[in-house]
Amino acid sequence: MLRFTTNAYPKEQRWDSWRFALQRKSMQLEAMNADTAYGELASYQSQQKLDFICVSSTPQILRIDMTEQADQVWLVVLLEGDMNITYGGAVTTVREGGVVFGDGNAQAQLDFHRDHRFLLVKIPKAFLSLRVRNPLPGGVNPIASDIGSGRILSGMLRSVADTINDLNTDRIRPVELSLPEFLLTALMEDAPVKSLGGSAGARAMLLERVFQTIEMHLSDPNLNLQQVATEHGISMRYLQKLFESVNESFGHYVKLRRLERCRMDLLSPLHAQKSISDILFQWGFNDSASFSRAFREQYGLSPREYRKAPPALDDGEAPRRGRPVVAKDGRFREDLSAPDPDEEIEEPVTEDSLPELPKHSVRHHFLPATPETIHWGHLSRHLKPAIRVQSGDYVTIETLTHHAGDDYERMIEGDPGAEAIYHWTAEEKTVERRGAGPMDASAVGRGAGEGFGVHICTGPVAIAGAKPGDVVEVRFLDIKSRPSGNTKFAGRSFGSNVAAYWGFHYNDLLTDPKPREVVTIYEVETGHDRCCAHAVYNFRYTPQTDPYGTRHDRYDYPGVIIDPDSIERNFDVLRNVEIPVRPHFGFVAVAPAYDGLVDSVPPANFGGNIDNWRLGPGASIFLPVHVAEALLSLGDPHASQGDSELCGTAIECSMTALIQIVLHPKASQRDPLRDLDYPLIETKDEWVLLGFSQPNYLRELGDKAQSEIYKKASIEGAMRDAFRKARRFLMTTKGLSEDEAISLLSVGVDFGVSQVVNGNWGAHAIIRKNLFLN
Repeated sequence: MLRFTTNAYPKEQRWDSWRFALQRKSMQLEAMNADTAYGELASYQSQQKLDFICVSSTPQILRIDMTEQADQVWLVVLLEGDMNITYGGAVTTVREGGVVFGDGNAQAQLDFHRDHRFLLVKIPKAFLSLRVRNPLPGGVNPIASDIGSGRILSGMLRSVADTINDLNTDRIRPVELSLPEFLLTALMEDAPVKSLGGSAGARAMLLERVFQTIEMHLSDPNLNLQQVATEHGISMRYLQKLFESVNESFGHYVKLRRLERCRMDLLSPLHAQKSISDILFQWGFNDSASFSRAFREQYGLSPREYRKAPPALDDGEAPRRGRPVVAKDGRFREDLSAPDPDEEIEEPVTEDSLPELPKHSVRHHFLPATPETIHWGHLSRHLKPAIRVQSGDYVTIETLTHHAGDDYERMIEGDPGAEAIYHWTAEEKTVERRGAGPMDASAVGRGAGEGFGVHICTGPVAIAGAKPGDVVEVRFLDIKSRPSGNTKFAGRSFGSNVAAYWGFHYNDLLTDPKPREVVTIYEVETGHDRCCAHAVYNFRYTPQTDPYGTRHDRYDYPGVIIDPDSIERNFDVLRNVEIPVRPHFGFVAVAPAYDGLVDSVPPANFGGNIDNWRLGPGASIFLPVHVAEALLSLGDPHASQGDSELCGTAIECSMTALIQIVLHPKASQRDPLRDLDYPLIETKDEWVLLGFSQPNYLRELGDKAQSEIYKKASIEGAMRDAFRKARRFLMTTKGLSEDEAISLLSVGVDFGVSQVVNGNWGAHAIIRKNLFLN
């Protein structure tokens, strides 16, 4: 589900943000009054990859451009207002309730003269091919929506638009089932024979009616050729000829439609209590063995395997990695020049050297995770930026988990970006430094950087014009798990949870052996409404020897690939347990005002390893700027985490995010950003204030801060810091007295433990916005 409104943006950014929101849904904004620009967009993608997009806006001119998605068709339903649609030089006026059908190759211009609302439906041809055997009309075709099937189609899609914010898999399934029927019938009924293609078109129309009859009788095990022919007043021979005209046979078609109905029921939570036998008998099969063989032939899995782990459906194209499709004019393209691999730092930009910012349009950048665009386990104000952006720009940013080596086969193999970053042989190591420690491993002998910091951080992102005293807002618009690159697990995503030696539990175990470290591999499922993760297997960590010959008796250095022959996998783990997926980033930081390298593990006033699951899609984090251009980095992607991150890690899973970066200059800051000196999360309904044992440990603990912080961690310190920040927030932004603030904190604000594993422990205060009536 995606929701967007221009009201969330300053007036000067609304036109550009609206254009970008439309572009994500295959619509190009051609014209709109920037002074009065207003738009809202809500979209829902069904399990069958039907995309429903409801748009409300002031007058505008759009162009539907699906040239990169020509394997789809589209429908536009005008819900309110008037619309002129132009295609091939012809202009058609569409009134309220009107429906227009278009092929993916057809670029149509939509001209709305007044405030309006419409629904765009994008339909994969692969979805329709399960039901439609006759070729679909090309170009753009208005559908009569005041009579017959067209009227029913228009009414059904209006209902979808009116309830789009409440849609789920069960509610949209009847629409998926009936949409092909109504669409095909509406396109063909009342059309003259000539427009249908003469006698061939008339035969196609008859065949569509035959298909509908079959659909209505699929549950009848005695459905046969004679029954259908009699119902339509034709001979069985002629009916056979009709099927032959589309390279099909009656029996094969019926079997495919029954298999498809069974497959959908196997996916549906509504039928979760039904046995496979109940489902197959319901749809006209009368032999479970032959059904299972046919199902495996059609879908590549047995019904039981499919029900347990349904494969992701797609339109025949493998998930795309690398740069996203860009606009033809190149305005959204960002060329990333890879820095010299040997060059780690650059001369820092100072406040005095910041250039005057030209006016610019909002741009969309792409930042892949490559050896040149990541830094492993450390922060520094001297890191060379991977990319430069301006306030308001969008960035699609790839991030990799530093735990992918726990299952190389599922999380690295076949993924070019992950393989490059994790590459390590006896002869070479692509990313040598892993942590903020000495490069010669002279401290404890683990390896370059010593693992004093573990996260693979993408960036840094330089933000033009940012300077100390400003605040950077990072808006998380979308977060998606990175699919496995291994063809054995195509379309599926995985993550790792390590119950490690730094976990809160480690010295408080009940059973032998004690102590121990245990790794659990999870599959992360996000292809349906019940987004969840389930355990695949676990294993006890055993000593590993890295390619340079160093033995790691504990899980103490990032990126060491687990040797599968050295472990014993236990697949009988967490049966009948589903963990809700809550995608978020554990690590979001700007560069601290510190001259040396900084360990990525302890969080502080610059952000960093905050590990709060509320920082997911729809949320923003506000970070005070400490150095020129801010230097923003993201990493530590999580599929799910509980408050406390008790055993040391979350479900560590590589993710790709769409973010927007907004700079709030000090001179124009308003409450609650005025004088903000700590990380602050905002969600739709809450403010989340983050407290730490030592809120600014690099300054507070002196020269040995990066070792002392691990000795100073305490829940009490984190809780007190969260309390002080929440009290200040209420007094400065809401105008409460200290006594009022303390009372409200006690009766209306929830405090919790964010994490107890990152050296600088974290607590949080959740202030609900609905506490304040104005």
